[in-house]
Amino acid sequence: MNKETFDNAIKVPVLNVNRKLRVHENFRDMLDYMAAQFGDDAAYIIKTKRETKSAPAEYRHVSFKDLRREVADTGTELMKMGLKGKRMAIIGKNRYEWMLGYYAHLCGLGIVVPLDKGLPYEELELSLQKSQSDVLLFDKDHLEFVETLMRANRTQVKLFICMDEIEGFPCLPSILERGKSASEAEKAEYRSLPIDSRGLSIILFTSGTSGLAKAVMLSQYNIGFNIWQVLCTEDLRHGDVNMAFLPYHHTFGSTGQSMMSCCGMTTVFCDGLKYIQKNMVEYKVSVFICVPLIIESMYKKILAGVKKQGKEETFAKGRKIAHALKKLHIDVRRRLFKEVLEQLGGGLRYVISGASPLDPEVSRGFKDMGVEVIQGYGLTETSPVLAGENPQHRRDGSIGHAMPGQELRIIDANEDGIGELIAKGDNVMLGYYENQEATDEVIETAPDGSRWFHTGDLASIDKDGYLYIRGRKKNVIVLKNGKNVYPEELETLIANFPYVKEVMVFGEKKHEDGPDDDLALSVRIVYDPEYMKTIYGAETQEAVDTVVKKDLDILNDGLPSYKHIYRHEATDTPMEMTTTGKVKRYKELQK
Repeated sequence: MNKETFDNAIKVPVLNVNRKLRVHENFRDMLDYMAAQFGDDAAYIIKTKRETKSAPAEYRHVSFKDLRREVADTGTELMKMGLKGKRMAIIGKNRYEWMLGYYAHLCGLGIVVPLDKGLPYEELELSLQKSQSDVLLFDKDHLEFVETLMRANRTQVKLFICMDEIEGFPCLPSILERGKSASEAEKAEYRSLPIDSRGLSIILFTSGTSGLAKAVMLSQYNIGFNIWQVLCTEDLRHGDVNMAFLPYHHTFGSTGQSMMSCCGMTTVFCDGLKYIQKNMVEYKVSVFICVPLIIESMYKKILAGVKKQGKEETFAKGRKIAHALKKLHIDVRRRLFKEVLEQLGGGLRYVISGASPLDPEVSRGFKDMGVEVIQGYGLTETSPVLAGENPQHRRDGSIGHAMPGQELRIIDANEDGIGELIAKGDNVMLGYYENQEATDEVIETAPDGSRWFHTGDLASIDKDGYLYIRGRKKNVIVLKNGKNVYPEELETLIANFPYVKEVMVFGEKKHEDGPDDDLALSVRIVYDPEYMKTIYGAETQEAVDTVVKKDLDILNDGLPSYKHIYRHEATDTPMEMTTTGKVKRYKELQK
């Protein structure tokens, strides 16, 4: 980065907050704090038996003191099993045992490698090879994967531990029980194991929307610092109930889980995608971290229900009344929309959305009903959060301001003030594992000696300093007239069509035998066939195309001509997605 580029960079304002909290250096420090601060309060509620027609569901409550003790007992036994200095990979759905193994290993034993359970076998095997994992902690749903892995014998994994009791494998519940019986000297030895808070502790693989995933190296201090940043910013409260929905292998899934526990929240688990609403009612969930796909789907279901009951006019009128009264500091939102909110459990008050842009209409809709929907922004490489909103500082379409302790700048801005976002802070990764070339491509030293991470995202700020993400630098469509089109901006608008499930905007040659740089904007839409049939009576491809074309024409009328969508493909066949709900563009464009 030359001096001119650095000196001309646009500084992104930092969110001004007054909360005085401390940074937890590592997970042992964090667990000690939780146990001392929140003691016998429930850290987790675990469903041990589902409800049947003849019997109610059964639950186990794990207090914050229990959590610290069970982590120490598990870790002590893992130490006795010879796992000190070993690398433990973890694969499985979100559950208490996932976090138990994660914390136990990170409190002095070695490096943890969270694996994406949604990846195909070949990619998972490659991740184990690449990370040089020695141990694999898995759940019973991955038994077939483990057996295939053992037969192939192409990784250095020698020990397989199951989160459930399965014949032929050591299991985590038994390891915990044996750990409880360990001597005080052994427990003290585990508790005194050194932790390098700023050294490599976690290897996380990126979601890979544009190619092969990279292995990101994070320290415990990276995570602890990012937790401090978010807790300083957001309205997260002791006593809230958090549903751990975002996968733990995702950076914000695991960081977010520790963050929730650090402020004394109770965590519950979802029984599955189709049970989200039922579980929210069951546990009276008040806080929810998710990807836009989920929150937008929830909102569309609310609107569909309102439409089905013929209450669209009443709903719209209620929103206007609630919005007007809120300006007068009279808040009747939750009373006005009590019936709707009870469908979500009645307690939902705070939703944090990340991973990709959220439709502003969705956040406005929930806000008018009394639920704050906050948008954040970050990357795996930054542990992950770089910027965010809070209820006092928000603007539709924006991702707020830089987090406390975070430096963000926009470099090489064009005439519209759009340029690449770069970041500096204690949450920025150590680098990519065994890939110095890729590390050097994204981490650059400025003329003043500071270390900056290139996000690869294009951004701008408005006159009040609110930050807007315009799209990925490599996704920008450059038209023949020199205009830049950011596909993510158009995708957010098109995703608002009620039948749209997935969307990808791209540029393709106007004419097959024409020049490569003469592009037409095109869109691939995955639609909901049931919605098309029920609402529009569209059952043939021709009828579906007519509906889509009409909506695109209306959208085009409100856009500058260079942003007009000229071609579309409507299908009910899903696109290839990452497990965080992003389209794998490189795969779809290859098709």
